[in-house]
Amino acid sequence: MSRWTEADIPDQTGRTVLVTGANSGLGLRTTQVLAERGAHVIMGCRSVQRGEAARRTVQGSAEVLELDLADLGSVRSAAEKVSSLDVLINNAGIMAVPYGKTVDGFERQFGTNHLGHAALTWLLLPALRQRPGARVVTVASLAHQYGHIDFDDPNWEHRSYSYRGSYGQSKLANILFARELERRSPDVTSIAAHPGVTATELTNNMADAHNSLLLRLGGRISHLFSQSVEMGALPQLYAATSPDAQGGEYYGPDSFNGYRGYPAKARMTSAARDDLAASRLWDLTVKLTGVTPDLP
Repeated sequence: MSRWTEADIPDQTGRTVLVTGANSGLGLRTTQVLAERGAHVIMGCRSVQRGEAARRTVQGSAEVLELDLADLGSVRSAAEKVSSLDVLINNAGIMAVPYGKTVDGFERQFGTNHLGHAALTWLLLPALRQRPGARVVTVASLAHQYGHIDFDDPNWEHRSYSYRGSYGQSKLANILFARELERRSPDVTSIAAHPGVTATELTNNMADAHNSLLLRLGGRISHLFSQSVEMGALPQLYAATSPDAQGGEYYGPDSFNGYRGYPAKARMTSAARDDLAASRLWDLTVKLTGVTPDLP
């Protein structure tokens, strides 16, 4: 693959894209770029106030949709407001936070990063089917490499909590879900992507959540080796817009073991390629969320 950049994004006029976590970081950059290319972007944001402030930085058509992925009631309400959709970009996420529960009682990282996005995706399938060539892009992470799905205890109720292990589990779940959606939904293309190591607020937020000077220092050091948000957003923009992006694939930066660079096919662990685990996760997600996907 040649060096793909924002300049390679086709005209997006007439397309509607929903981006979760659109008020900052990768989500905001993705929103700005797609709106500039002509798309109407629905900015899924937990805080309408922060979403509206972010929308004012967008040069193009955009609206804010209240969406809290840690609350399935909010997910259902948001999905009901979307009637037609070309692309869903499951971008939002929390990283390595202390143990806590979502509104529905799920461990926060698994509940927000995976269950909330899975439920949203399933609820939006009718809207996506209204448009030919519809895509779902799910943003994962290099952290999937140390992820493990504990099917007996996905919400960390019977084992010692690890914020790192929980984050890895949620990011592995993102890839497994994206691949299984591609397998089960013939009329919607599903692709996974990751931003490499990108200078966003996630690291700072993690340090603040733990009130840790060591994590804060580590975040500052990490930022020295991070790529820009503009570069970090390229893989998900590629997955969302490029005619060459393939369903079931995983895209990320092409250099320094996936830490930085231009979009290319990314390496998945054997756990991420486990079709049986993907099917088991799908069924578990249906059970936990109470959402049954409307599929052929």
